[in-house]
Amino acid sequence: MRILHILDHSIPLHSGYTFRTLSILREQRKLGWQTFHLTTPKQLNCQAAEENVDGWHFYRTAAPTLAGLRLPGINELGVMRQVEKRLMEVVEIVKPDILHAHSPVLNAIPALRVGKRLGLPVVYEVRAFWEDAAVDHGTTTEGSLRYRLTRRLETHALQRADHVFTICNGLRNDIVARGVPAEKVTVIANGVDIESFAVGGEPNLALKERLGLQGATVIGFIGSFYAYEGLDLLLDALPQILRGRPEVRVLLVGGGPQDQALRQQLDRLGLADKVVFTGRVPHAEVQRYYDLVDVLAYPRHSMRLTELVTPLKPLEAMAQGRLFVASDVGGHKELIRHGETGILFKVGDASALAEAVLQLLADGSRWADYRAAGRHFVEQERNWQRSVANYQRPFARLFESRR
Repeated sequence: MRILHILDHSIPLHSGYTFRTLSILREQRKLGWQTFHLTTPKQLNCQAAEENVDGWHFYRTAAPTLAGLRLPGINELGVMRQVEKRLMEVVEIVKPDILHAHSPVLNAIPALRVGKRLGLPVVYEVRAFWEDAAVDHGTTTEGSLRYRLTRRLETHALQRADHVFTICNGLRNDIVARGVPAEKVTVIANGVDIESFAVGGEPNLALKERLGLQGATVIGFIGSFYAYEGLDLLLDALPQILRGRPEVRVLLVGGGPQDQALRQQLDRLGLADKVVFTGRVPHAEVQRYYDLVDVLAYPRHSMRLTELVTPLKPLEAMAQGRLFVASDVGGHKELIRHGETGILFKVGDASALAEAVLQLLADGSRWADYRAAGRHFVEQERNWQRSVANYQRPFARLFESRR
């Protein structure tokens, strides 16, 4: 079976999106399928028509000539037309049996148009809804005209795809509620590559000293600083945490749109000396920073995106046997068993977050149980081999129907 994946972006860019993609591709190939890969103009700083990265071959799409305009909808229309044109070229080269379009919907629409023209089955994999991501980025508001139009476009694609895949039950329920038959929607849950994660890990003392964390109990976050991640709530909880545990320091590894706002918040709180910003670090170095952290914090705010979508970070924490606290948004509750694999606290409540951290730090007798339960959960239920196996039945049906 020959599968052509239409992707927003890929390696060498690093994101949860690209890591999920690589895991899917590896497991699909283990099933004996041939995979081919096309990215959109979102593949930044890439001018090549084709590119090999770490043993993977990618077809690239040039930016459309309309990309410089800022009229509403013009950029998106230009991107879809450019992707459709490039997709026709790549289909002619690789002769796929199935077109596998991944979020956002700007990839699904060109795939559906090409699939209809050439008689190719199209599956659409939803990792998040484009309209909800736009709300967090601040480019629209929930219920606005743009939001409603984007949602309508998303629903149009979902209803016309031959099969829909998504990453969690929260998104699946929303998709079925849009009129897509339940039997046409399959969950390919986020997972981890177990072999890539070891339990524990000793902190690098030189790195700890360089960051000024010697003698500290470290509360950490490693990732992108988006508003929905709730890092502002973690900083609001810090005074209460420090009253109970004065040696606590917060380690923020990464960067993003909220970086400056977080620094300004710390200045207002008078706690700038209690938080360490590392900036973005190379992916190969991330493990060294994980090893410095005593408790990871995932204080996501409540919005449609976080209520519906399950994140990767808690799974990676469990795979390493890490201790963590997380807000009780829907995406977390689908992953985390409170009091067994991690601690959940009331979303949006800084005091509840502080209490959860202090409780976890005080309850050392349970740490080994948390670590073991988290590792067992990902080993048994959230590994990529198990998740990707769920593609087999829908793909076999589409492949046979085409033949």
